Amino acid sequence: MVSQLSTTGDFSSEQKRYLEGFFAGVAAQGVTFGDVAGVSVKVEEKVGVNWEDLTKEERIKRELNPLDATEELILKARWNAKPESEDVFRFKWNGLFWLNPVKDGYMCRLRIPGGVVKSFQLRELAAIARELTTGYIQITTRNNFQVRLIEPKDCPEVLRRIQGCGLHSRGAGADNIRNITMNPCAGYDPHEITDVRPLVNELGTLIISGREFYDLPRKFNIAYDGGGLISSVEDTNDIGASAVRIGENAEGIDPGVYFRIALGGVTGHQTFASDWGVVVPEAKLNQVIVALLRVFIEHGDRTNRKKARFKYVVEALGLEGVLMETEKQLDFKLIRLAADSTAQMPREFSQQGHSHIGVYPQKQKSLFYLGAQVPVGQMTDKQLDRLADIADSYGTSEVRLTVWQNVIVPNVKEAFVGSAAKALRKAGFPTEQSNLKSGFIACTGSRYCKFAATDTKGHAIAVMNALDKRVVLDRPVNIHFTGCAHSCAQHFMGDIGLLGTKVKTASGEGYHITVGGGFGDNRKIGRQVFAGVPAEELVEVLEAMLKGYQSRRQEGESFHAFCNRHSVGQLQEAFVS
Repeated sequence: MVSQLSTTGDFSSEQKRYLEGFFAGVAAQGVTFGDVAGVSVKVEEKVGVNWEDLTKEERIKRELNPLDATEELILKARWNAKPESEDVFRFKWNGLFWLNPVKDGYMCRLRIPGGVVKSFQLRELAAIARELTTGYIQITTRNNFQVRLIEPKDCPEVLRRIQGCGLHSRGAGADNIRNITMNPCAGYDPHEITDVRPLVNELGTLIISGREFYDLPRKFNIAYDGGGLISSVEDTNDIGASAVRIGENAEGIDPGVYFRIALGGVTGHQTFASDWGVVVPEAKLNQVIVALLRVFIEHGDRTNRKKARFKYVVEALGLEGVLMETEKQLDFKLIRLAADSTAQMPREFSQQGHSHIGVYPQKQKSLFYLGAQVPVGQMTDKQLDRLADIADSYGTSEVRLTVWQNVIVPNVKEAFVGSAAKALRKAGFPTEQSNLKSGFIACTGSRYCKFAATDTKGHAIAVMNALDKRVVLDRPVNIHFTGCAHSCAQHFMGDIGLLGTKVKTASGEGYHITVGGGFGDNRKIGRQVFAGVPAEELVEVLEAMLKGYQSRRQEGESFHAFCNRHSVGQLQEAFVS
């Protein structure tokens, strides 16, 4: 009977009666799953459009709120049954992504606000990966973890154990606020303007606790940048908040630390966030962010998934319209300030490329943080255990994840820096900064993602190792591999961006190549120079591109500047001759 249900996903009346009794018994014993517990609250219809006009996804949410789908998830687990199509969507609210047709199993994505994890949490994640999944853990481009290939029968146990070590997966996918990102060295970086950790933790608590934030028109990204050496790439987010200092001025603004707000970034849609012309005191920042979320909930398009991101609300209302709608949600007026106002003091330095790798002094005397490369963000359970040991032995049991798919071990005493670096290197995480290898990022790819056209992680590692033997760079270059137009690896903002595509070769895998992308002070959407390059030819093509840049650049010129100084035609000539 169980084997039959494993293939059909259906339940007989006898099995349903059994399960009703089972859950009644479980409830009587007081057993609950905090993050996945359903709440019997009817979903209020506030979308302002007819049922027939809603997208399929919106109708699914209103037939059964995904937060109330836990019973179905556990029913499926009892019989190791595959999810129905509607449940594939709903279960994303528990951070579970069904991998079919690539694999029969789930990926679980976590919520780790700011990417701050403790050693005991790393060990439990390693054990979960070892005992219930493939044994691999991946760091995402939102300073987060995900584990892959979980059988339906193991989902409740995975979720229970994730919660048991103080982490979450609730709202990690679909129409929710994704993992909050920040500077990975917040609180330690001597160059930062302010420590954004309290803001990140506060908003993280609001999101986990606030049911209203689990019915957005589409996904939503938020990033805080408090200054410092390593960027949070905040201008690629729906809301990016960047710390600034306001000095003495004639505009009536009290001097101090504020945040500039940028809105509507979606680099997959070739758009960076636009400066809102507003600065917000640190103490009021999260009030403003919550108000903006409510504007999105009210005005986001629920009839067209392609137009459901916050970017399109900003375009429809305009920045001034968004400001007016936001102030309706607040009991104070927002402070307007032009980006070129002399009241805003310039930052003391520009954020540096590849500063997520290496050894750097902290603001705390005689302490250092070590940035270590995790090749394309993938590690084994044994490596994760070893990372926890290193954090315990040389630091303060803390590890930071970065949007560059790497790790940082902070609070290492000066006398132990060499030993910690050696231990990280031995574990497969080198701390030596490389102008080439430190800049590689890759999305999940076709091994586990049904949308990807190419094996991005496999190709990225092969290309990285081959190019490292052929090209010596004296300036850092970022190379981003993404498998589909969703652009999880943000190929448009890479110095070199590779977008997976199908081609007519033996492997059938190839890439469109863009160049000249950037972020922060170098923000730019890359331009395509080559189309449909077979994966088998990628090393030779990228080698020619990098050597063409080296032979034709001006003295000290970066790859980014070189590409944006030339037309596409000139670049094609430089890269092939």
